[in-house]
Amino acid sequence: MKPQATATATPPRKPVGALSAGLAVLRHLGRSGGGAGVNRIARELGLNPSTCFNLLRTLAWEGVVSFDPASKTYRLGPGVVELARGALEPAARARQMRPHLEAVAARHRVTVTLWQRVGDDRVVLIDRAEADAAMQVHMPIGQRLPLHVGALGRCMAAQAGLRKAALREAFRPLRWESPPSFEQYWRSVRLAAEQGWAADQGNFVRGATTVAAVVPDAAGRPDLALSAIGFSDQFTPASLAALGADLRRRAAAAAPATTTA
Repeated sequence: MKPQATATATPPRKPVGALSAGLAVLRHLGRSGGGAGVNRIARELGLNPSTCFNLLRTLAWEGVVSFDPASKTYRLGPGVVELARGALEPAARARQMRPHLEAVAARHRVTVTLWQRVGDDRVVLIDRAEADAAMQVHMPIGQRLPLHVGALGRCMAAQAGLRKAALREAFRPLRWESPPSFEQYWRSVRLAAEQGWAADQGNFVRGATTVAAVVPDAAGRPDLALSAIGFSDQFTPASLAALGADLRRRAAAAAPATTTA
């Protein structure tokens, strides 16, 4: 079973030249390792020296480039680390979760996926582990789904504590192969809030059952979701409950310490 292909970045109708040039300067400094002067950078990037100087001064002011007055050279500054942290932290958390994915896949003979919340209405698949089975469900890394669809969507809604009216609005545009009524969906969200995991039995994809649990961030907001998927006929009520409880325990173990305001 292969879900739809992922969307790629759309080229801008009118690229912002100054922004592209500034990023080119940062990439050049990253490749060069040591410091470099204005004239060298301008020459190697094909920029006007005056333009290059202004770009470097602006980048230095923003803290992503540092200037050495003794050698009159520029290099990447500490601000780059701050920018990179946002991209590196999800990768680090994915590595932390990998043993859990592999253990659940092997124990329950299912495909286990790890989803990252992206913005207010989407999740993206960032990792997966597959069971050693003759037939298995395959999902491509990078696939995006609506935030509130399937088992993981029920858990996301439960963790966020959405009110019924707000959830009804979020539910309306969702697409399912065998759609539940909103009242059925609402009851399953409330059940997910009580038991710490949710199941989707053939609603999102006919013939497939998904079970999920959410890993909240330090503020208690829904952040990651552990989701296991298999063919519906392979589950019994007891095995479904055991899988849900396993995912719930692992999600709770991976959650960071909750902060308070």
